[in-house]
Amino acid sequence: MIKPSIRTLTASDGYCLSYRHWGVEHPQGIVIALHGIQSHSGWYEYSSRRIAEAGFAVYFGDRRGSGQNGFQRGHAPHAMRLINDVRTLTQLARSENAVSPNQKLPITLMGISWGGKIASATAALFPQEFQNLALLYPGLESKIRLSLWQRFRLNLARDFEITRKHIPIPLEDPKLFTDVAQWQDFIRNDALALHTVTSSFLNAGRDLDRLVARHAPQIQIPTLLMLAQRDMIIDNAKVRQRVNTFGSSETTTYVYKGAYHTLEFDSNREAVVSDLVSWLISHL
Repeated sequence: MIKPSIRTLTASDGYCLSYRHWGVEHPQGIVIALHGIQSHSGWYEYSSRRIAEAGFAVYFGDRRGSGQNGFQRGHAPHAMRLINDVRTLTQLARSENAVSPNQKLPITLMGISWGGKIASATAALFPQEFQNLALLYPGLESKIRLSLWQRFRLNLARDFEITRKHIPIPLEDPKLFTDVAQWQDFIRNDALALHTVTSSFLNAGRDLDRLVARHAPQIQIPTLLMLAQRDMIIDNAKVRQRVNTFGSSETTTYVYKGAYHTLEFDSNREAVVSDLVSWLISHL
């Protein structure tokens, strides 16, 4: 059984980023994975191991201020900072798995939940750096939306440079993520889960949404979309509309009947991960 190593790298602004690495001896591809707003790479050890066992080197970053990154919890200064963190991890993965100067392994960027915002924006702005895009219940369109008053206050925070005011994440009920009691308990007792984010982080998320909307046609790589039918967090219909604006000529969509938001914690997760691995292999 392949086990991850927990490693760190330094971002271009000096921030120390933690990530989980599933290394394989002779990888046939690379997967760069990004987690959701509350979660971290530790939630996805099962799927990451399965992907690695299929021959892919997996680099699963903990977003700055999340998971094992204890410094400035819940904070991100702006959208491009989050995108540049992904590119730093991608550059590391590429250098560690170089086959030859003329042969590079295909890289799949995988965005999960809120991480789907970062993944889509990164793929749109830097399309030459990735060969595939996998979006698992991506947070491109949420059912839990900001009110007009909340948007006004965030605009005010931006205008007056109020960057560190912490705001609760409205996802405290584990039943929003899964209907499996074991995993509800896991989420409820997870000491590394994030429960507040800063006003700057929320504004970064809004900017990511704008970047995806503006540059969606530049996403021209094969795209996988995996959705949970009973998702109470993500608006599946609007997500599909958003993905349809991508420039990709090949989009594969799976909708899992009866599943809640976090497919990693679904009772049928083996089938979900098998579909994911099969798609990755078919797009080498």
